[in-house]
Amino acid sequence: MNSLEFLFKRLLKAAFVVLGVVVFNFLLIHLAPGDPATVIAGESGAGDAQFLAQLRQQFGLDQPLYVQLWLYVKGVLTFNMGFSYRNNLPVSELILDRLPATLLLSASAFVFSLLLGILLGVMAAVRRGKLADSLIMSGALLFYATPLFWVSLMAMLVFSIRLDWLPPFGMETIGGGLTGTARIWDVMQHMVLPVVTLGLFFTAIYTRLTRASMLEVGSLDFVKTARAKGVPAGQITRRHVLRNAMLPVFTFAGIQAGQILGGAVLTETVFAWPGIGRLMFDALIQRDYPVLLGVFLVTSVLVVLVNLLTDVFYRFIDPRIEASS
Repeated sequence: MNSLEFLFKRLLKAAFVVLGVVVFNFLLIHLAPGDPATVIAGESGAGDAQFLAQLRQQFGLDQPLYVQLWLYVKGVLTFNMGFSYRNNLPVSELILDRLPATLLLSASAFVFSLLLGILLGVMAAVRRGKLADSLIMSGALLFYATPLFWVSLMAMLVFSIRLDWLPPFGMETIGGGLTGTARIWDVMQHMVLPVVTLGLFFTAIYTRLTRASMLEVGSLDFVKTARAKGVPAGQITRRHVLRNAMLPVFTFAGIQAGQILGGAVLTETVFAWPGIGRLMFDALIQRDYPVLLGVFLVTSVLVVLVNLLTDVFYRFIDPRIEASS
């Protein structure tokens, strides 16, 4: 199977997965208790039956569920994600306004956790049984077992409130009027706490996985042969062990990308980061179903794309991998 056929099969599978997620999310949202028309009418102070009927007709909530599902799927296929009940704006406009902030936060946390996890995992494997190995693995276990919200609050308390080293909230200084390099530096300072707290849990996972994979590959016959031939230890680690040990790490990282997006919801809420995580939280509280479904759709597409890139990258490293495997 050539690379184009491999990519085509993967894209076809990804399209079916996204379509299945769209239908599943729609049914799940509409099975949840709560009526958006009742919430909006209650907040406006006009909760009579006539006003409720008018709201349901306006938003299409008076249609049978299968009709609403068909209209929603047809809209998604034409890149129309609907209209927000609360913001009076197209859902696509709301999401496109918030998506860059979430992508910046999630991608930074992903790169941070992957690079640091691989580095610490290699150090622990090379120094197996020594003090550095024990310290690294103890730290990994600590951050793996610590809840994300607790780490977020403690980091804010220590580094923002007590030491005043880093800003606690937002993506940039409000009203600062910064431009160019000064604005980039300001955003980077605001990113430190959210990125580190979001990435620590995944750093712990990659550290443990890299160490275990390095030790497993290091015990294989071809590595023993290289040692018997007198190849330097550093060269064996880089050329023979590390490259083969990275395959399960990158595969797992692709799967974990979806969890980083999920973790971004909590991190954005704690640090008031203006991304789609906060948008989804507000939409959930306000029963703004079109926005919720739009965020679910975008995050699902992102997760599928990351997994697709992982498959392509995996095949690039090991061309023996087939689409059906």
